[in-house]
Parts: sequence; C-alpha cells; structure tokens
Amino acid sequence: MMTLYKGKYRIESTRLKNYDYAANGWYFVTICTGNHLCYFGDIVQGKMQLSALGQIAQQFWVEIPEHFNNTFIDAYVIMPNHVHGIVVIDHPVETRHGASLQSSQNHNDQSNQFSPLKKGSLSIIINAYKSSVTRWCRKNGYDYFAWQPRFYDHIIRDNDSLERIRDYIHNNPVKWEEDKDNISNLWM
Repeated sequence: MMTLYKGKYRIESTRLKNYDYAANGWYFVTICTGNHLCYFGDIVQGKMQLSALGQIAQQFWVEIPEHFNNTFIDAYVIMPNHVHGIVVIDHPVETRHGASLQSSQNHNDQSNQFSPLKKGSLSIIINAYKSSVTRWCRKNGYDYFAWQPRFYDHIIRDNDSLERIRDYIHNNPVKWEEDKDNISNLWM
C-alpha cells in the first residue's frame, strides 16, 4: 500500500505495528538481491554452489552473532539471488521491577513509525548485514551488486512453524526450478 508523505508516495512498512522487533523471538527472514540477479552462485543438481560473492554473503551471515549480543543464527541457506535464514534474538530477562517498568515506558515512546530503529532490533541486524556485504562488494570490484531495499520477515511463534520453516530452508536448493525467486520464473 502506498501513502503520501511530505508530498511523495512511499510504501507502507510490512512490519507489524506496535511489535517490538528487538524483543526475544525467532524470526524467519528473506533478503533478495536487486532485480533478483543471481550474484551468489548457481544451483547444480539440487545443491547450491557459492560464487566468491556468495561465500562472502554466507560468511557475513554466520558472523552476525559476533556483532550483536544475544543474537543467534539457526537454519539458513544462501540461494543464487536471496538469503533465507532464522535469526534468534534472546536477551536475558530483567528481573528488577523498576527496570522492567522503564523498558515498557520506552517501548510506548518508540511506537511512532518514524522513530529511530531500536538497538539490536531485527531491522538493525539485517541492515548491518546488507551494508557489510555491500561495503565488501564496493571494496572488491563488485560495484554492480545491489540488494532490494526491503526484506521479508515472519515471526516464528511455535515449534511446528519452526520445523516447517527449517524444512523449507533446507529444501530450498532442491526446489529452485519451482522457486518464485528464480529469475526464470519471475515472468510466468
């Protein structure tokens, strides 16, 4: 959905309104390359063969927990033109009564959709990942590389959903011929 903001049309956020994306949780994420171009490699006999750029995308993905406290990576796959992965945010629970009250008051202050992103939020994590890959590309002669400006997320709420998503991620290379992100299928 597009709305007018300051005289320009903009696309509404796909994030859940009033949901704290810095909260503990399991998040399924899909990040696509610009124009769905296959920078990261090829699928050969149902297995992903990473290009040099694909190897960097994978390396930086698994390094996310080194840069964000209380963040973990679960199942993931680097595909020719997108990344699927599960990001786990698991902050220790505060037990001090006053600190918890202060946190909930700050959350209400940040419900405005134009406020800065919260430290350690899913958007901060994904933006940092995308920026790191892009910076590496610019420094190493891949000036043409680009991401799509947004990313898809799904909040995983139960074990059945987690297992279905893990299976989907694991089987993604085998099903590449049918994949909606396969550039040969985009115009069908």
